[in-house]
Order: sequence, then C-alpha cells, then structure tokens
Amino acid sequence: MATAVMHPSMAPAGAWSEPTTPQPRGMFIGTPEIYFTKRIDNSRVVKVADPKRRREMIWFCTTLAVLFVFALVYLWQHLSAIECGYRIEQLKSQRDAIVESNRVLGLEEASLKNPARIDELAKQIGMQRPVNGQWQPMNIDSAASSAPVLAKAGGIVVIAEAP
Repeated sequence: MATAVMHPSMAPAGAWSEPTTPQPRGMFIGTPEIYFTKRIDNSRVVKVADPKRRREMIWFCTTLAVLFVFALVYLWQHLSAIECGYRIEQLKSQRDAIVESNRVLGLEEASLKNPARIDELAKQIGMQRPVNGQWQPMNIDSAASSAPVLAKAGGIVVIAEAP
C-alpha cells in the first residue's frame, strides 16, 4: 500500500519545516489530508441479470414517458391558448382602430357632403345656381325606389351666354 500526505500548500512534506513564503497572520492553514490508495480488482465481479427488475424498469420508464407526453400536450395546449388570447387582443385593438378610423371618415364624408360647403366652393370657382327651366326633377315612384331609373334628355335646351 502506498501512502501520500497532502498539505493545502501542495508542498512536499520535507519542505514544511522551511517556510518559503511567510504566511499572512490569521490565515487558516488547515489539517493535512491523508489519502490511502488501495487497488481494487473487479475483474471477477459479474452482473447478474434480474428479469423482474428489468420488467419493473421497463414499466417505470414507459409510465414516465407517458406522463412526460401528457405534460407536453398540456403545455402545448396551454401555450396555444395563451397565444390565441394575445392574438384576440391584437385583433380587438385592430378592430377598435378601424372603427375609430371609420367614424373619422364618416365625419369627414358628412362635412364634405355639406350642401352649404359645396355651394360655397362652387361660388369660389365661378359657378352659378341654375335658373328655372335649366333643370328637371326626376319622377321616381316611391314604391319602386330601389328599381333602376333610365335618364332621359328630352326637352332640355342649352342656352349659351353672349360674350
């Protein structure tokens, strides 16, 4: 048997009596550790196969694998539900933005269709209101208001102004 003595400074045992560097005051040197080496020969040890233990381990591993698959399926469904929730919230915010944009466009359309505004713009570019005889109202039956109407150009006279 071989015996070896190790010191925390890893110095050989003969050098312990001669300190090469002074140790700082209050530093714990510790107790030297002693190791005994022993050679073990396991060449004659043979592992005996135990069929009952093998069946138990296969059953345990199969059960563990099934539980792991169930856990993965649960996590996948849970994370998919969370992702769908985020997607729903994103779509709701997009819908709200579109509704607000539609409201703003409706207000803009109403302001642009304002007859007083159109009349003012027409006067600014030099247009005048038609006089009697220059326009004819279309006769539309109130019962068939959704039916298409054919426009006729009968009896309209164009009057040119003299320069």
